[in-house]
Amino acid sequence: MRKKLSLLLVMALVLTLCGCNSSKQNNTSKADDDKIEIGFTLDTFVMERWERDRDIFISRANELGAEVNVQSANGDIEEQRKQVKYFIDQGVDVIVIVPIDCNSLAEEVQMAKDAGIKVISYDRLIQDAPVDLYITFDNTMVGTLMGESLANVGTNDKRIIMVSGPTTDSNVIMVDAGFTSVVEEKGYKIIDTTYIENWKQNLAYDYINDNIDKVKEANVIMCGNDALAGQVILALLERNMVDDYIIIGQDADLDACQRIVEGTQYLTIYKPISELATSAADCAVKLAKDEELSYTARIQNGSQYINYIGLRPYQVNKDNMDKTVIDEGFHRREDVYLNVKNSEGDSPKGK
Repeated sequence: MRKKLSLLLVMALVLTLCGCNSSKQNNTSKADDDKIEIGFTLDTFVMERWERDRDIFISRANELGAEVNVQSANGDIEEQRKQVKYFIDQGVDVIVIVPIDCNSLAEEVQMAKDAGIKVISYDRLIQDAPVDLYITFDNTMVGTLMGESLANVGTNDKRIIMVSGPTTDSNVIMVDAGFTSVVEEKGYKIIDTTYIENWKQNLAYDYINDNIDKVKEANVIMCGNDALAGQVILALLERNMVDDYIIIGQDADLDACQRIVEGTQYLTIYKPISELATSAADCAVKLAKDEELSYTARIQNGSQYINYIGLRPYQVNKDNMDKTVIDEGFHRREDVYLNVKNSEGDSPKGK
């Protein structure tokens, strides 16, 4: 009888302990469920700027208690579709998308919305899709600033070639519109425009070499970003022609800033990525919590109007390099002026 009683007491103790462990596991699972999860799919990491966006976004989201699952589609739209669907299957709270093709993700965005997941279109505008927010820089202003920079060039030659990004990127259309409206008003003539498929840098290099006679007719080359500008400059350097051109880009990549102080590139557009990525992370967390956003405007993405935040870009040239990207900590002065020697033959140091 005593043995049976002892056995019953042991069994009761075991069941009690199991019940405690089960309760603890359930509480942990609930805590995990309460943690905000963000899926972030980017076009590619080939371009310098997207690595910055990723790192700053993750850092800010982590500060706010959110976890971020980052995927790179490597320029493959079908892969990006799969990534969005993967995030839906994972039941994330918010999906942030840097679209490869702005015209090809409406179905996936709708699937996310049907699943109760918020969607942010980051830097590029997904067309005909019910996104909760489009956050970017004012791309029309980017083009306007590019065009306005030519007012200070002081040349009578006013012939432009545009080496633009792909038309699948909605930003390209807005940048080009801002640029052309300004330069046409100033009397410039655009003698040719090429659109570089999927931002493939080698195609910009090939364009210069394959169209050299047409290139010789121009004196300004507007490039869709600094990576394309780098390949245009390389092709011109190989022909000892780079000094004949005013070359403009955007993104303030380090090598572009180096080219500007060295004299081979005239201008870039600085877009404070820290501000963009931080603001996007803040908005993602607010959306996950169903909190109200402070957006600056609404913009049409084809079939509807959506919430829009457009941040301000800035011109960067040789004269204001220190006061923009360097003073704001975007690049270090010693890196920007790495290849520039002062009168004593040393690379310049900070003032």
